[in-house]
Amino acid sequence: MRKRARGTRLTCRSLVAAASAALVALTLAPTGAQGATPARESRPVYSYDDAIRESVWVDTRLDGDGDGRTDRVAVDVVRPREAAQRGRKVPVIMDASPYYACCGRGNESQRKTYDADGDPVQFPLYYDNYFVPRGYAFVAVDLAGTNRSDGCVDVGGRSDVQSAKAVVDWLNGRARAYTSRTGGERASARWSTGATGMIGKSYDGTVANGVAATGVRGLETIVPIGAISSWYDYYFAQGAPLYNSGPEWLSDYVESPEARERCRAVQQRLVDGAPRSGELTPLWAGRDYVPDARNVRASVFAVHGMQDLNVRAKHFGQWWDALADNGVERKVWLSQTGHVDPFDFRRAEWVRTLHRWFDHYLLGYDNGIDREPMADIERAPDRWSTDRVWPPRGTAGAVLRPTGGAAPGVGTLSLKPARPGATETFTDDPRLDETDWAAAVDTATPAKAGFITRPLGRDLRLSGSSRVTVTATPSTTSAHLSAVLVDLGPDTIRDYAASGEGITTLAERTCWGASTTGDSSCFKETKARTIDVGHTVFSRGWADLGGYEPDALTPGQAYTVTIDLHASDHVVPAGHRLALIVAGTDKDLVDPPDTTPRLSLDLAGTAAKLPLVGGASAFDRAVAGPAPAPADSRFGGVAEPRQIRPIPGGSTR
Repeated sequence: MRKRARGTRLTCRSLVAAASAALVALTLAPTGAQGATPARESRPVYSYDDAIRESVWVDTRLDGDGDGRTDRVAVDVVRPREAAQRGRKVPVIMDASPYYACCGRGNESQRKTYDADGDPVQFPLYYDNYFVPRGYAFVAVDLAGTNRSDGCVDVGGRSDVQSAKAVVDWLNGRARAYTSRTGGERASARWSTGATGMIGKSYDGTVANGVAATGVRGLETIVPIGAISSWYDYYFAQGAPLYNSGPEWLSDYVESPEARERCRAVQQRLVDGAPRSGELTPLWAGRDYVPDARNVRASVFAVHGMQDLNVRAKHFGQWWDALADNGVERKVWLSQTGHVDPFDFRRAEWVRTLHRWFDHYLLGYDNGIDREPMADIERAPDRWSTDRVWPPRGTAGAVLRPTGGAAPGVGTLSLKPARPGATETFTDDPRLDETDWAAAVDTATPAKAGFITRPLGRDLRLSGSSRVTVTATPSTTSAHLSAVLVDLGPDTIRDYAASGEGITTLAERTCWGASTTGDSSCFKETKARTIDVGHTVFSRGWADLGGYEPDALTPGQAYTVTIDLHASDHVVPAGHRLALIVAGTDKDLVDPPDTTPRLSLDLAGTAAKLPLVGGASAFDRAVAGPAPAPADSRFGGVAEPRQIRPIPGGSTR
């Protein structure tokens, strides 16, 4: 549900932190680097080649593997040597991840590497290469149960979050660390200012969300990229399962070989606590960060692909709304890609923006980024627009209603309700997906019901999260529903369903920071992978007709369910049509029920509440005006979705 947009709030806490950090920043750089005027940008004045590279093990104060001693997590650190020699403290950029050994990070799947003494050599991604010369430390944390850490992976639960939170506490003098995994020699973080920014894509960004939701002091900002906000919503859609496995599969995938042996009891608890029936068990309540948005002290710079079919944009939408309701300082980039890092779809602008973001929130530089537009939205491949706040002011929910048409399953979509008793029927066909339905939206087919506006006379923009309420009567004891929004008209879009999810990786490399023999700052360039289409599915959602309850449905009885659609920002251009499609199983995106139901939709009890810029009056104006000449719609849609592996951060294709 779209909630009221709020502007960026500068709290008393953040103002004090920024002022303190600014004083540190002025003493941080070598003499003459910034001169006498206040700094506006950190410069690469420190040697990356000579940087201190070390490993410590932070005590999490948990015993997740039940071995009788508290777990220690491995923390690899790289920081400027010159700052340490001069007694100058530095802020920290941190990426806490389960992927440093099993799978790698980034488009090139980089892993951590170590020398013969066990000291870190390669830190994946460019954060270390770029930011350490600019006066930051970079810290790479192995979550509990992964790589060189003790404990067990618990997929978003207490151990995962505490793995990273304990490191923030250590950086602020509130936790203990040691120079080895089992020894007693203490390691200090007196070199740190305590100001920490967490960043990461997918699972890594999810952990950042979870740590921020604890309200831990010292965490000044987070940058979650394609991140989960509720683990239930990663594995289920309102009672309907999205994968043929639960969190135990992911836990086994990322855990170190030794952890798999000692963590079987934890694995079994994941199995027992996450039944495939879709119940909202206590396990899921402990992995839902959205209710704890009220605790967030950090600013948030969120990035999400609006066509991400792995960590779907619902995760961003509900987290963003909760942050807005609690006045959290925030910024967002929304791309047309799938599960892709902004370093791989808008590289130069991303590095520049992230640099300024960290300079402001970790060093206290008054560079104006907090006063710039809140949102960057990708309108077409590599073409972006901005909004002062997001969703933009004037956005309001408009209730659009389906009515029957001349052919079965081909109806209209307008502000006028259907007559009482009007129905449409369809039969679930698990062989079909949203692209099949959209391609046949103007045709009476047995597997879907489509409702379409007339060609628009002016552009219509949807901005935020939509909801579709469906009243349906099933013929069997189980039923899953899909609701999708479709832009019917030709366009050139990022090919999010192809390998790369909207990007193509090139052979050429560009460099972002300093390099050493073992850690290069040079990464393969990318370009947008595009496709010409005749229609675009731009938002979708799924649910079990019975909702979160696992009880069997009663055939012949009507049920009402409200389906949360994924957040989006899409302009349906003049001349195009907007369609709502209601169907059953969306192949490879939601699992089919154990029966093959025929469903009768009560049209008077079915409606879509869409966040339209300008509200219902904008819709009225768009459908009332004269439509342009019909556009060429010879092209089809994107390729059908491929089965997704439940690995946040891995390829979704």
